[in-house]
Amino acid sequence: MRKIGIFGGSFDPIHFGHLRPVLEILDALSLDEIRFIPSGQPPHRQAPMATASLRLQMVKAAVAMEPRFIVDEREIERDAPSYTVDTLTELRQEFSGEALVLLVGMDAFLGLPGWYQWRRIFQCAHVIVAHRPGWVLQSGSVLVDELHQRRAKSAQELWSAPTGRILLHPVTQLEISSTLVRASVAAGGDPRYLVPEPVRELMLNSHCYRQPPEH
Repeated sequence: MRKIGIFGGSFDPIHFGHLRPVLEILDALSLDEIRFIPSGQPPHRQAPMATASLRLQMVKAAVAMEPRFIVDEREIERDAPSYTVDTLTELRQEFSGEALVLLVGMDAFLGLPGWYQWRRIFQCAHVIVAHRPGWVLQSGSVLVDELHQRRAKSAQELWSAPTGRILLHPVTQLEISSTLVRASVAAGGDPRYLVPEPVRELMLNSHCYRQPPEH
């Protein structure tokens, strides 16, 4: 049974804060691959600043040197909002005999109850939550009961069920965000060392985050 990680987002732009944690999870849990899925029409936030085509190019450029990172274009090509549960349902049908794990950061996990049909996600895949070492879920969260019922305390326990488990996994948290990168570029800064060099070149050559000149 192959183990496939699913990592989605607007990637506006993709940066090292995305790449380092998922690489650590890939190695720690012996995943066979991680599929990066750029969203076409994110339903829960403002439209990305960069075009879908450019964001796709940036993701491809960012992961080109790691053969276990796969770029999946299905949400870019979908002419509808990019709901995670729809994507996981498709992947579950395509990879019926494989283990699927959805990778999310802690902020995304805490917002999970606001996602479209979020409980169906556990029918399609496991969920791995990347978090800062030492983090503890606050009592009173709507997710406490869900986590209590579904939590796997080890990778071995995670794989003992076909779907529906939650594993909290500590990772190196880099203080980088897409918002920070865009703001830096808009202010005339250089995103060197915040993003992979091929992504930096695409950003600067396209001027996608530069502020338009004032008239």
